[in-house]
Amino acid sequence: MRDILVVGAGQAGLHLAIGLLQQGYDVTLVSNRTPESIRDGRVMSGQAMFGTAQARERELGLDWWAGVCPPIDGIALTVPAPDGGKALDWAARLEVPARAVDQRLKMPAWLAEFERLGGELVLHDATPDDLERYAARHDLVLVAAGKGQIASLFERDAARSPYDAPQRALAVTYVNGLLPRPCHSAVCFNLLPGVGEYFVFPGLTHTGPCEIMVFEGVPGGPMDCWGDVRGPAEHLARSREILETFFPWEAERCAGIELTDAGATLTGRFAPTVRRPVAVLPSGAPVLGVADVVVLNDPITGQGSNNAAKCAAGYLRAIVERGAQPFDADWMNRTFDRFWTQARHVTDWTNALLAPAEPHHLSLLGAAGQSQEIASRFVNGFDDPADFADWFMDAGRAEAYLSRVAA
Repeated sequence: MRDILVVGAGQAGLHLAIGLLQQGYDVTLVSNRTPESIRDGRVMSGQAMFGTAQARERELGLDWWAGVCPPIDGIALTVPAPDGGKALDWAARLEVPARAVDQRLKMPAWLAEFERLGGELVLHDATPDDLERYAARHDLVLVAAGKGQIASLFERDAARSPYDAPQRALAVTYVNGLLPRPCHSAVCFNLLPGVGEYFVFPGLTHTGPCEIMVFEGVPGGPMDCWGDVRGPAEHLARSREILETFFPWEAERCAGIELTDAGATLTGRFAPTVRRPVAVLPSGAPVLGVADVVVLNDPITGQGSNNAAKCAAGYLRAIVERGAQPFDADWMNRTFDRFWTQARHVTDWTNALLAPAEPHHLSLLGAAGQSQEIASRFVNGFDDPADFADWFMDAGRAEAYLSRVAA
């Protein structure tokens, strides 16, 4: 059977490596972190995964936490009013509940499964020079490590990357003791134009059920305020301060919160970027980028892990379909293009939400407060962002859609 190497042991890399083993391929996985360092380290993301992405895991028998992870039953949208109240406040249910499993819990378990299935795990911080050795020894090299020198080998696609700088200052806080939302669980999405966004949702970490708080501050604005924070306790205090200042109804839920563990905080920022899918090494050997390496979106729409699962599933199918034919650059580009038919909708929608709202966006979100049909369609678009192209992304289509709903 053909020999494949995957660099990167995150959501996409492990999903793909395990799927290839199940198909009978010889697979080597290169990781710069041990299972223990992942489990005992800091949180890595928020990773709320919607129905389609969960199904991709389930197809490989990897959806191990469905019975213990608290479900996310819907999405609620709130926009503050100038008087401190709420200009918009509505919610709708997801057709399939989402779930958020801490990657510190998921990735070590998947690494153990990879080795149980006979995969070779190499603990090494791979460099571009290493890729030359890998490409000479393996039929296909897939790069699923989205940071460091290796990711920079993949050229930025300027036509698909409207931003060349970070659009949000990001922070994540995992907590216990947050009062649950009434009615049904949800991603509570709070949006304050010109300042930033805050969303919070239930999840599962290695200490048990929790709530995951995600802050997105407009650079240079009052929510871009994490640079002077020192240590987890200050991070939690700053989280509270933001909520008390901008989202007081959310602060009311936080009277009894505490961090889940010492590694429960994360800050950072990055520029949303789409890269060319194939990097050609000095020897002429091509390597294929996976998920965040080639399509890196801001987390404002919660699509990172979803994109990773969908990309891994699509690449797995393409590899199996290729049979004994060579994994050349043309095949790599076609494989990415098939993924891009879905991923471009995620990128367009995410980039639109990062920009100042268009008038038709405001009209649609306002109408959703009066129409459960519109609210439900917006909420379920998080699982299938391609739907937004038909009514949310274009002013003319938005007007026609509102007219049809009103009729």
